[in-house]
Amino acid sequence: MRFLRGLPLIAAALLTLNVQSHVTAPALSVLPGMPRVTVWAWQRREDLRSVDARTTAVADLRRTIHLAGDTVVVEAQRNTLVLPVDAKRIAVIRIDSKDIPLTIASVEAVVDDAVNALQPGDRVLQVDFDAVKSQQGWYRELLVELRRRMPHWMPLSITALASWCTTDRWMGGLPVDEAVPMLFRMEPDHRRGARYDAAHADPLCRASVGISTLEAWPHGLAAQRVYIFPDRGWREDDLRETVGELR
Repeated sequence: MRFLRGLPLIAAALLTLNVQSHVTAPALSVLPGMPRVTVWAWQRREDLRSVDARTTAVADLRRTIHLAGDTVVVEAQRNTLVLPVDAKRIAVIRIDSKDIPLTIASVEAVVDDAVNALQPGDRVLQVDFDAVKSQQGWYRELLVELRRRMPHWMPLSITALASWCTTDRWMGGLPVDEAVPMLFRMEPDHRRGARYDAAHADPLCRASVGISTLEAWPHGLAAQRVYIFPDRGWREDDLRETVGELR
């Protein structure tokens, strides 16, 4: 079992989040036709030809969009990603907005970049972002416009701080199919160590969860869609072993 892998026992006890196994949201119905397990491919060269498309999808970072007021700077992902021909792909757009004010004028440019990042065969679009309270209205406008502009049949996924799913609920009414709570150290929300009860989380958060390869895994994953981030890249973090433990 991976629940304590790579962490001292005390740290694992503090970080392990109790995701209840009685989650009511039907995980597979959120993104129809997609496997329950998805592996993230981020800013590294990755050879994922061993991925079994019947059981595992790939969410690969396409672009990082850096925002500063009205200024939009797009950083394309240039590292090589090798996939099986039948891979089920999720296009990921990362938006880096720090904690500065954002203007509505930049929404259209970001939506253009996100839509242009889509490739033939993509099944889902996922937007990865952090937002302080003053930015939440901007992100709502962005997601509404993105939903309007992207293919109507394509599901829209977002990542979420654990607190957005519990204490800071601002996602109600967003035009998204799922919000993936990030339950590992990359999440800047220092409250992530609190017990996370998916059964009582925001409905958007109940079907999915984001974890990493080297940190303690929460319990109850069998009831959810699982996204997994490779701390050291998939060349070092054994892909087959990791996916096998999630079956």
